[in-house]
Amino acid sequence: MHLENFGSYKADNRLVYFDINDFDEAALAPLTWDVIRLATSILVAAPTLGLPKDEAKILCQTFLESYRSALATGKSYWVERDNTTGMVHYLLDSLRHRQRCDFLDRYTVLKEKKRHLMIDGKKALPITPKQRKKIIEWMNFFAEKQSDKKFFQVLDVAKRVAGTGSLGVDRYLLLVHGRGGINGNYLLDLKQSLPSSLVPHVNVPQPQWKTDAERTVTLQRRMQAVSMAFLQSVKIGKQSYVLRALLPTEDRVTLDLTLNSLKEFQALITVMAGLVASAHLRSSGRDGSAIADDLIAFSKKRKWSKQLLTIANDSAMQVEKDWITYCTAYDDGIFAC
Repeated sequence: MHLENFGSYKADNRLVYFDINDFDEAALAPLTWDVIRLATSILVAAPTLGLPKDEAKILCQTFLESYRSALATGKSYWVERDNTTGMVHYLLDSLRHRQRCDFLDRYTVLKEKKRHLMIDGKKALPITPKQRKKIIEWMNFFAEKQSDKKFFQVLDVAKRVAGTGSLGVDRYLLLVHGRGGINGNYLLDLKQSLPSSLVPHVNVPQPQWKTDAERTVTLQRRMQAVSMAFLQSVKIGKQSYVLRALLPTEDRVTLDLTLNSLKEFQALITVMAGLVASAHLRSSGRDGSAIADDLIAFSKKRKWSKQLLTIANDSAMQVEKDWITYCTAYDDGIFAC
């Protein structure tokens, strides 16, 4: 859980929402871990955002108090264009003007009136013939079970690069037939699921998931207001993957204090806090998690918020030390191939 785990997306009901959008590490664990991690990310990101330390601490306090207040209501909520303001409203409102053809042009090139993925070495990398064959054969098998088989006809495949956390993970960008025509094609993301790094540190029994992709998708569907379009868990050979659509409406709020005031940042953090609380409430009483009544009772205890702020500050300092250690090792050639 960190600042960039929030963004916009088109859901399977065709409406656009702003919500938590990354559940790779989801597990049955203390809810305070999410709160600490997000507060820590604010402190770590502060220099990049142009935030003085005192203002970063104000944002952390805003997040903790807003989270506590939202949890106390016992009621989850959702964020879409018509019920929000500020930076999130600006993002969601701007998405109305995005066109599918422009989005496709960012990832593809036209050759003989057909789209092909743009292998630019940044967002997309070439794959081996063996990898291509594996993905296409699996997609053909997958398509046979769908009501619209032609929609999933593969036109091109590439390795996808997206996010630091995905480095080293088997991930593919698929161009499929979609609705037909050069502007009706769809892009799909196929990402390998790995075990949550949190589980070894949790002393409570975890739900028995068939695969890590099932864990990720099930908890995402459970905790988001409405699920992303095409979201599903699949298995290719012995590996499990999360399959979902890539759409023009997928984006993040621009975090930059040169563009927005501290007050606007506080409003954004308040929205994020409400979404975290809502996700916790939606997943309450499921697979061994605490019931909503327990979460509400917890929210009414004020001492823990001060304790979490201290832990977040200590965690941020530890992250900085770890970063220095990593950079030193990198400069010394420890990671050289």
